[in-house]
Amino acid sequence: MTYIEWFESHAAKHEAIICTLTHLSDEEVIKYFIFENMKEKYPDFCPLYADDKKCHEMEELNCYFCACNHFRFSDEGLSKEGARTRYSLCHINAKESQDFISDDAIHLDCSNCEIPHKKSVIEKYFSRDWRKIMDRTICTIDNKEN
Repeated sequence: MTYIEWFESHAAKHEAIICTLTHLSDEEVIKYFIFENMKEKYPDFCPLYADDKKCHEMEELNCYFCACNHFRFSDEGLSKEGARTRYSLCHINAKESQDFISDDAIHLDCSNCEIPHKKSVIEKYFSRDWRKIMDRTICTIDNKEN
């Protein structure tokens, strides 16, 4: 699955859930996306739910963003770094982020970063429109940020 395929698929799942929550306040919507609630009510939202596994071992994991609004990607590549193509990066260079490097590609490894799963971060950037929050993640080689 490409980055953009995942992005579009996830955006559709997120929108479908939000459409059922119009009666809730923004604070209640944020609370609704707690890992334990989501794996019970929307087991297809995340493939890790089936194994009762969190992407990050934190006490109160919130799945509202699932992806980080500081993540930047392009399926065509963001830049060339020697013989490798960089496909994704962290816009804020979070100290927890790392690179996954193969012979011909560089991808961002966010597995040690909890930023998008913290309630304070979700509150700071909150919108019921996930695409609006994430609109700057899709990039092109010529324009690293849309």
